[in-house]
Amino acid sequence: MLRFLLLVRPARLAPALCLLLLAAPPVHGQRVDTSPLNRLPEVRAAFQQVYSMDYDEAIRRFEEIQRQHPGDPMATDYVLNAVTFQELNRLDLLDTTFYTNDGFLTGKHTVTEDPKVRDRIRALDTEAVNEADAELKSSPNDVNALFARGWARSLEATYSGMADRAFGAGLHQAWDARSDCSRVLQLDPGYVDAKLVVGVYDYVVGALPFAFKIFIGIVGIRGSRAQGMALLQDDAARGVVTNVEARTAMMLFLRREGKYAQAAAIAHSLAQEYPHGFLFQLEEANLQKDGGEGMTAVYTYQHLIELARRPGYFDSAHLELAYYGLGEALRGQAHDAEAVDAYRDGAFQPTTSLELRRRCLLKAGETLDLMHDRAAAVKEYQAVMSAGADTVQGELAQKYIRSAYSGN
Repeated sequence: MLRFLLLVRPARLAPALCLLLLAAPPVHGQRVDTSPLNRLPEVRAAFQQVYSMDYDEAIRRFEEIQRQHPGDPMATDYVLNAVTFQELNRLDLLDTTFYTNDGFLTGKHTVTEDPKVRDRIRALDTEAVNEADAELKSSPNDVNALFARGWARSLEATYSGMADRAFGAGLHQAWDARSDCSRVLQLDPGYVDAKLVVGVYDYVVGALPFAFKIFIGIVGIRGSRAQGMALLQDDAARGVVTNVEARTAMMLFLRREGKYAQAAAIAHSLAQEYPHGFLFQLEEANLQKDGGEGMTAVYTYQHLIELARRPGYFDSAHLELAYYGLGEALRGQAHDAEAVDAYRDGAFQPTTSLELRRRCLLKAGETLDLMHDRAAAVKEYQAVMSAGADTVQGELAQKYIRSAYSGN
């Protein structure tokens, strides 16, 4: 059954992907400009390592490129990009289920940053911006320097928002990044990579609740979801160094909009292109689950877990995310006992964060309550409280200890 699903899924998803690409706005001219550095084979090879999540090797390669091109802000950006996403992955912040509704804006999500890595990210950002400023001082319209500065600022904004949860500061940093990249596109409309930052910013600001805009003080700064998505579509089709990021952003935004088939088509294409990229395959399963294809998602999660058990197949895999998703899919299909096993497996992986452990154990307890195994459910709730009683999950666990979870 699993092999059959893996064989037919490309045929089912291809029409959705074609429709998505056909919906892209017309491109005025086909010229694509970028820094010559971005086209070097060694740069492309290092990016392959990033998308396969072999961050250590990617950083090693990018650091060598940086040594060979001293003072070039683009080369510094490469290192900054890889280090930033390696740390976000370690912190379990690349789990897209966290960003699919507005709860991540106000909810609690505690992470334990590595001060040395945080300081390195900030130092690399400062280095890239200073290098770009030096080039812009003598050549104010240097599109490569403008893009490099905008890219560095966007990575700073990403880390601020995701790791520090400093959304106000992050959005103001992102505005500076957008300004740089907008200027690039004014000077050179063929510099397609710059559409990533502008597109993401426009979409995010356009989607933010008005009350949240007031809270973080960005009232009057406008965005457009449709315009942002159009820019991302063009970048996804023609970008040189940001097309994967553009496709990933589109996938997340389409998921937020409930357009699961289109998002799944993108996830599938990325999983096929980067078969050793754990998160792309995980996202395909997540989208199948959210799109109502429960048993298909179950088989995809199971296949992903099987691949992850092969030595060396995945780098930097957070297997607990697959187990959690599997538990959700099984529970949705009324396979409750198997769901409990999956949640428990997810709770105790070596890379499981405390928050995800609490989420897994809480879900296990809820499922056991639905199975009318009250004693076992209470044990799971107690384990949640032991992992953090003063958390959202801990408060729910206390509630369900007093009164059994009923599904409402």
